[in-house]
Amino acid sequence: MLLENIGTSVLVSENQLPELYLLMTEAASILNIKSPPDLYVRQSPVPNAYTLAISGKRPFVVVHTSLVELLTRKELQAVLAHELGHLKCDHGVWLTFANILMLGAYTVPGIGGMIAQSLEEQLFRWIRSAELTCDRAALLVAQDPKVVISLLMKLCGGSPSLADQLNVDAFLEQARSYDRASSSPMGWYIRNAQTRQLSHPLPVLRAREIDEWSRSQEYKKLLNRANGANIVKKV
Repeated sequence: MLLENIGTSVLVSENQLPELYLLMTEAASILNIKSPPDLYVRQSPVPNAYTLAISGKRPFVVVHTSLVELLTRKELQAVLAHELGHLKCDHGVWLTFANILMLGAYTVPGIGGMIAQSLEEQLFRWIRSAELTCDRAALLVAQDPKVVISLLMKLCGGSPSLADQLNVDAFLEQARSYDRASSSPMGWYIRNAQTRQLSHPLPVLRAREIDEWSRSQEYKKLLNRANGANIVKKV
C-alpha cells in the first residue's frame, strides 16, 4: 500500500501543494501532534480520505482529488483533522487487536461462531464511536460546527455545482426528522438493522452529534485549555 501511494499519488510537502501542507501542519499543531503523517493526494472520482499506519513506517493520510474539489479549504482541513484524530487515539492499534480477538473466536469449537458474531457487532459499534471521536477532533481544529456539518452534508449528497445551495440548518432538521422517525419500536428496529453493520455512523447522526457537542461544556473547556496553552487556530 505504501509503495502504491508513492508510485501513483502526489506527496504533499512545503514545495509540493504547499497550501495543503499548511492545512495539515496547522491541524497537527492544534491537536498537539508533534510529527504529522505524510499526506498524499490521489486521483479518484470518489470523495474519500483515509489513514494508514504500518508498523515501523511513517503513517500517512490519503485524500482523493474529488474531495479536494468538493470541499472548501476549511472543510478540507477538518477532514485532515478527522484523520489525525485516528492517529492521535491509536485507533489502528485497537482495531488490529479487536480483529485478532474476533478471528480467534472463530476457532472455538461449537459456540465460536456465535461468539465471533457478537464480537463483530461490538467491533462495528466501537468503530462507529471512533468515527464520532474523530469528528470531534475535526471540530477542535475547525472551531466552527457549521464547517464540520457542511462537509458531512457534502459527503452525503453534495457536488461542486450544488455547494452554494446547501443549507446546514436544513440538514440538522433532517437529522431531527430521522430521530423522530426512528423513535418508535418499529423505527428503532429498522434503524438498528440499517446501521449495525456500518463502519461509519449515518451522516445525519454525525451532524447531530457534532452540533450537540459544540454546545457542551466539555468542548468549551477544551477550547479554553487550548487558548491558555496558546494552541489556537490562526485566523
